[in-house]
Order: sequence, then structure tokens, then C-alpha cells
Amino acid sequence: MNRRLFSASALFLAFGLAYGVPQTPAPASKFTTTPVMIQETTRMVRFLESFHFQGRELTNDDFAQLLPDFMGEFDSQHMFFLASDQASLTARFGERLAKDLRYLGNIDSAYEAFRIYKDRVTARVAWIQLELAQQIDFAANDEFHWDRAKSPWPATAEEADDLWHKRLKFELLQDVLNKKTIEIAKENVRKRYERLQHSLAEVDSEEVQEVYLSALAAMYDPHTAYMSPSTLDDFNMQMKLKLIGIGAQLSEEDGVCTIRELIPGGPADLSKQLHPNDKIVGVAQGPAEMVDVVGMKLRKVVQLIRGDKGTLARLLIIPGDATDPSARREVTLVREVVKLNASRAHATLQQVPTADGKGTTTIGVIALPAFYGANDDEDGPSKGVSATRDVEQLLHKLIAAGATGMVLDLRPNGGGLLSEAVDLTGLFIAKGPVVQVKDSSGRIEVRDDENPRTVWDGPLAVLTSRYSASASEIVAGALQNYGRAIVIGDNSTHGKGTVQAVMPILDDSRFRRLLDNPPRSGATKMTIQKFYLPNGASTQNRGVLSDIALPSIEEFLPIGESDLPHALAWDTIKTARFDGTALAPSFIAALRQRSLTRQVGLEEFSYLRRGIDRFRQHDERKSISLNLDARLAQKTDDDAFRDSSKKERALLAKANYASTDVLLDNVEPTPEPKPDPADADKDEADRDDPKIKVDIHLRESLRVLSDAITLWPQPQLWAQSGNPVAANQPNLFAPVR
Repeated sequence: MNRRLFSASALFLAFGLAYGVPQTPAPASKFTTTPVMIQETTRMVRFLESFHFQGRELTNDDFAQLLPDFMGEFDSQHMFFLASDQASLTARFGERLAKDLRYLGNIDSAYEAFRIYKDRVTARVAWIQLELAQQIDFAANDEFHWDRAKSPWPATAEEADDLWHKRLKFELLQDVLNKKTIEIAKENVRKRYERLQHSLAEVDSEEVQEVYLSALAAMYDPHTAYMSPSTLDDFNMQMKLKLIGIGAQLSEEDGVCTIRELIPGGPADLSKQLHPNDKIVGVAQGPAEMVDVVGMKLRKVVQLIRGDKGTLARLLIIPGDATDPSARREVTLVREVVKLNASRAHATLQQVPTADGKGTTTIGVIALPAFYGANDDEDGPSKGVSATRDVEQLLHKLIAAGATGMVLDLRPNGGGLLSEAVDLTGLFIAKGPVVQVKDSSGRIEVRDDENPRTVWDGPLAVLTSRYSASASEIVAGALQNYGRAIVIGDNSTHGKGTVQAVMPILDDSRFRRLLDNPPRSGATKMTIQKFYLPNGASTQNRGVLSDIALPSIEEFLPIGESDLPHALAWDTIKTARFDGTALAPSFIAALRQRSLTRQVGLEEFSYLRRGIDRFRQHDERKSISLNLDARLAQKTDDDAFRDSSKKERALLAKANYASTDVLLDNVEPTPEPKPDPADADKDEADRDDPKIKVDIHLRESLRVLSDAITLWPQPQLWAQSGNPVAANQPNLFAPVR
């Protein structure tokens, strides 16, 4: 037997925690199921089976999958548990889970699974301490399969040890490649796992129940969950958007804090240095030492990031599109209250060269970060504003400035108020249905734009991305259904076509009414409705397909609804009655052909494809070298590619179209993002200058709309939804050669 394997196994025995089928000690005394928790558990099952959109009962297959899913919530990379742990838990609890949860409110199975996990972590941390005391060999040509989320748990202790030898090398290399000594790297890893062990010691019954019931709820869809009283408090606080911090929605993915969404107008959004899917691996307060937060509970990471207004938060980031997991970037942000006034719609007037190069086409661009509405909590000029009124005002200003076409940019727009989506669509259509909403009983409610007045009835494009979600997809899809807009961007939008409601679980129960001072209880966030477009197509899962798709790295990032487990399927319902028809296929084909010609010939698309191809090559490799020399060579190559890309981006920026900002009344222009102070001492080639803006997708959408205006120069015909552009002239637009 390998000496390392022998010493590790001996250590497990010394701690009385030998791997194999675990013994069955008494459950930890701190894990007590209160009467309230029993009520919550049985009611959660009842709520899921009665009120969820799917309208189905939990099956034996669901309950059989519950324990493995729950284990995966703690051990997402399948490194701590053994296959025998799952087998023993299933043998002990499998046949009784349905009765335990549905009728008894018994969650002993969760407590036992967590106890085993805690034991495994305790033993593994002791093993790690021993391994870190030895010399680490970075000369061997080992490879580590870094994504084990879909891999089985190790079958034996020896197999687990082998995985962990590679895992340790992988983690140590991240620091070594970032110019840390091996001693510092070992200390960072040691602290990381000591912190994990310490955090597990603080886990209480409420937290175990929350993870367990959320794992059960997630079998219905990824947006349904149980929220403990503490989580419910945090959720209610977030809904007020009054937290002082960096302005980002965070989630935990595989033990790493990940940015899910930037709140428009927040410090993170305004800095232009952070993006969805970026991973936060370190947090520091001002000039203080950076705290490693890998493996830290999300709630604690959030507490570190929050702080007093005006104070500095430093974040160590792994970029979401990084080709090497050792890539690190430090970002410094000033904490502020996220105010609606900073996240309102804004516009520019762009001068787009015509295809013949003899003139320009004046096109207005309106960027809408969210479908916001009246907020009585806001003070000053932002009080009572709405997305629809802001966009209407900007449209009038752009029309007065001579715009002959409009681009509505919804790329980073994650949604908002449904009423605003309906009203805003009405700025571009005469009247009619905008969205259909179906509930679990099959009832369908049609939300109409009832105002016959339009503000802009001319050429229109909607620019979307995989981050365009919910209300954004409704607007883009409705305008596409009516033949009022060309949808341009990623292949499809996000695919979030469901509605959730937060329902207190016990507030109405007779059990609680009998108590003089009832304890706090949690709530369920449950999917209860589904969105459909006027033509009956759902926006769920598939999203809104672009008429003209542009190459994008986002197509290869796991950021869409279809990337989530148990996502509800796309489907259709009956078409609503509406006076509109999609733009003629021949018209779209002509525009697409012209765009494809540019995508082949323009240097900016070559630049874009090179970045995409490089990311794909690295991403498709599911393992990474643990040889230091090989990784250093890879890092040198990556750095050279990055520096070359920066120089090329600076050259491309010189070809940006002439543009003029168009502001809302009483709104100050957004200040230019300041360079990261950490970049001050770097060479010019190493700096991330946020002022160098090259928006290839926006530029191409402007060209597409300019082509549309050239091909069909009578703007009034765009508004005749009963006779959409070129619908009766299929041969008018021959492909451009």
C-alpha cells in the first residue's frame, strides 16, 4: 500500500472514523425537531402537492432521490461522502421517507446524513493537516478532474484519498500561480478547511431542515424552495433594496460565492468590473488582509461584503469567463445604498454609417436595466418613477433629435414588474394582449395593453442576451409576435417563464393560534404560474429566439434556465386574439444574410470569435494539469493572449460610432467608472481600463436596423401589424452577395 494512503487510513482509525459503512451513534443532541418544524415539514409537502404549478403528488422516485440530492447540497463535488454512505442511508430510511415527511414531519434522515457528512469532514480535515506537513510534488504529470458534480461518490477510502491528493495539489497551485509561496499557500488551504469544519459545528436544526426541504422542493423546479425564518428575514430585507453593500445578488455554487445578478445602479454595476457568473474567493475591508471565503457559508460571505456607507470593500474575483481556475482579479468598490435613480433607463443617439459609406443613419438606443415601478420609499427625483414613463420620455427626446430607428437594449435586464412590461410594450403597439398567465388549474389570464396610442411606430430592434429574463422576455417576445421588432443578440434569452409567490407556511394554522406567543416559522417560495406570449408559446426554458443571432461567449456559460436541474419544460397554449403577425421570413433572411457577411469579414467579429474559441477549448477540457511547469507555461500563454486582446480592443474602440447621450429630465449623467486602485502600479498592457468600451453586439444591432431602414424605408408600414413589413412581397429582398 502507498505510504501516504496507509498513514491517512491509520489516522482515520485513530479518530474512530474509519471509512466504510458508518456506525449508528445517537443523533447529535443539538438536532431537535420542534413542534413547529414538524408542522412546517408536513405542510411543505402539502403545499407542494396542492399549490405548485405542476399540480402533482410526490412519487416514490422523488423520495428515493431526496437523500442523494440532500447529500449533494453539502458535498456538491462528491469528495467527502462515500458510495457506501448513500447505500446505508437509503437502506435505513428509503422506504419510510414518504411517511416521515408527509404525515409525521420526521426529518431524522436529514440529521443522520448531516452527521455522517460532519464526521467525514472532521476526518478529512485531520488528513489534510497531515498531508500539508509533507512535501508536495508538483513535478508529476497528474491531471485533476475539477468538476465532479455529476460523478459518483468514491467507492473506497483509497479512491477518496487519491482524489484528495489531487484536490490539494489543485488548490495549492491556485496560490502558487498567483505568486504566493508554498508556505502561504498551505496556510491558506489549512485555514479554508478549518473554517469549513468550524462552520459545520455551528449548523443547527433549522439550517438542516431548510436544506432538506429545499432539496425536496427543487424536485418540482429550481425556483421553488423552503425559507427558514432567518432566510425569510434576509429575503424581505433584499426586497426593500435598501441594503448598503456592493449591489449584487449572490448565490453559492459548489462551495464558492457566485454573482448571479448585478443590481442596476449599484456599485458593482457602475464599476463595470464585475459580471454575472464571476466568483468571489476573497473579501477584505479596506486595506485589511484578504479573507479567503471559499467554502464559507453564503450568509457569512454576505455579512463580510455588507458594511457602512462610504467604506471600501475589496473583492478577489475569478472571472466567470476565465480559461484557468487560477485566474484572479482584485476589485475595489465603495459601499453605497442602491438607489433607483441610478438604475433608470438611459439613451444615446448613434450616427451609424450606411452600407455604401456615403452617409449615416441616426438611430436611438435606449438601455433599460430593469422594469422598475413607483417606489414610495425613494426620496428626491426618483420618487414615483416607472420604466414605462422613463422610456416614453426618452423616445420623445430621440424622435425630436431626428432618430429614424430605435434599439431597445434589454441585455442585462433580469425582469421586474409585469405591469411595467405590459405598459412598456404598449409604447410600440396600438393595443392588444401582451402576455398570457396560466396557473396550475389551467386558468389563463390575458394581460392587455389597453392604450391605443403608440409613441414609436417606426423601425425597432430589441437587443437581448442570455441574461435577459422574465419581463424582458415578455417584451421581446410580444414585440416579435406583433412584427414590431427584430430581436437580435444571443441565440435565445434566459428562459425564465415562471412566477413565484412567497407563502407563509404556518401563519394561518390552528396550531399556532392556540399559542400565546407562537415561535417564528418559515415560508415557501413556490412556482404558481407560467408566462406565455400572445401566440401561445411559453418563454420558459427555451426563451425568446433571436431573429438574428450573434456569436457570444454567453452561449457556453451555464447561465440559462435550461442549465438548471428540474427546470420546467417549454410548451404552448392556445393563441390569444391579437392583430399582428411576425415579420416576413424573407425580410429577416435578407437582414440575417447581410449580418452574416459582416460577421465573416469584420475584424471585430474575428476578435470576438478568438475569445470564444479559446474559452471553449479550455472549458471542454474537464481536467487540468497539476504539473507546475505546465501550468506556468499555460499561464504565460494566457497572459500573452489577454494582453494581445486588450491592445486589439483599444484599436477597435477607435471605430466606435459618434454618439450623444440623451438624459432623462432631472437625472445627472452617470459618472465614468474609476479605474481600480489596484491597477495604479501596473504597466499599461496589464490594466483593465473600463473606459475602453467596445460593444460589438450593439454595433451590429445598429447596422442591422440601418439595413432594415434601407430595405424598407417607409417607417409607417412597421406599425401596420396586420400587414407586417414585406409580408406580401416575399421576393423583394434578395440575399446580398
